[in-house]
Amino acid sequence: MANSDPDKLMSKADKLTKLSFTRWSIDWKTATSLYEQAAIAYRFKRDNEKAKEAFEKASKGQEMISSPWDAAKHMETAATLAKELGRLNEVADHYRRASELYMEAGRSQPASDALAKGASALEEGMPDEAIKMYTDACVILEEDNKEQMAFDLYRNAAAIYVKTERYTDAAAFFLRLGVAADKSNAVNSQCKAYLSAIIVYLYAHDFAQAQKCYNDCSQVDAFLNSDQNRCAMKLLAAYEDGDAEEVKRAANSNTINHLDHVVIRLAKKLPTGDLSGLRKAEEAGAEEGAALDENDLT
Repeated sequence: MANSDPDKLMSKADKLTKLSFTRWSIDWKTATSLYEQAAIAYRFKRDNEKAKEAFEKASKGQEMISSPWDAAKHMETAATLAKELGRLNEVADHYRRASELYMEAGRSQPASDALAKGASALEEGMPDEAIKMYTDACVILEEDNKEQMAFDLYRNAAAIYVKTERYTDAAAFFLRLGVAADKSNAVNSQCKAYLSAIIVYLYAHDFAQAQKCYNDCSQVDAFLNSDQNRCAMKLLAAYEDGDAEEVKRAANSNTINHLDHVVIRLAKKLPTGDLSGLRKAEEAGAEEGAALDENDLT
């Protein structure tokens, strides 16, 4: 095979996949073997463009001879080559196709992994597509009751949301991680996820949502009795008191330093807004509530 001309192998394989006056049936098995040989030869020559095409055709061949697992493997290799060639749209398409083929083979974990690989490759160049692929990878594992295998995927998606300054979406993904951790009886991961969501809301200077998030999460006994709950309570109390220095002290606690790096970086920048304005707004709301009570004639 070392002396084989990959161009000739490709040409011979292509002929075997087409009908003609002298060929009345298609020989996918032989053609696929030739495509695979050509793909390896092109890679040896570092001709990534032609190698990618050969792996794409080899994948199609394996699919045609009812071998979705091997088809998926070849499609993943084509995706890797597309990444090296800077073809980001093809990276997304090929990893998605690989995932579909793994699902046809009844393998949910590799299907999710393929999407995660694609997402990782696209984080810088196509962050929105990366988020979609991480999300779809999570869904595959959720539907197969393998939430614990998706923890890193939730974190990666949340991190992209933070980097692109979509903080509400980031917090939502941390809460989704918390739910998955709850189903997996992973209490520590669950409590960390809830605290992370609260910190993200505070960084976005959405104290009301942070408070609501804290109240909702505190309905869960595991969080209510955790170090993460006590840390969140200190942060929120400091915000309510308008004490920026206390916010900074709470944000530098050991509990927060054990969260994901992307969350730690946000916490180090707290508070991000005017705490005095926050307190005035709360006082105004309290006065308005008192006035309504006085006017209550019931």
